[in-house]
Amino acid sequence: MKDILLVVTGSIAAYKACEFTRLLIKEGFNVHVAMTEAATKFVGEVTFRTLSRNPVYIDQFAQPLDWRPEHVALAELCETAIVLPASADFIAKMAYGLADDGPSSVMLAHRGRKIVAPAMNDGMWEAPATKENIQKLQGRGVEVVYPTEGELACGKAGLGRLAPLEDILKIVKGK
Repeated sequence: MKDILLVVTGSIAAYKACEFTRLLIKEGFNVHVAMTEAATKFVGEVTFRTLSRNPVYIDQFAQPLDWRPEHVALAELCETAIVLPASADFIAKMAYGLADDGPSSVMLAHRGRKIVAPAMNDGMWEAPATKENIQKLQGRGVEVVYPTEGELACGKAGLGRLAPLEDILKIVKGK
């Protein structure tokens, strides 16, 4: 069973990360979830703890489960890390190497395969800063699963909707 890190960030699409967790487990992955504080406003920690059958990492200053700092332990345990949904804020943190919370610390320490699946308002997705940040990440080898066009949480249609989970799963599996 392969260990995989799923980072859930503050986007309305965070609820889709619950179903993605189930899909990963069905495919034989051992899922470890890290959530930003903003993500906990959309979906609860208990949901991911129950679905993944693993502790959920949020607070980098919480008491670690063993002697090793949790963000380092998770970064080394998982060969693949996926950020789903990847908010504009978290993409910017990754692009600039910021590590000001648990999930961003894990991603900075992670040396394996990294995938981001953005989901945000079309204005945020099309902003020059976001485009530059995506280019920076790709230049460092981060795989990007581009959002699709469709109905957005703001009530209009546009580019920024999380890609279909089945398509993202194929990329994670390397197909």
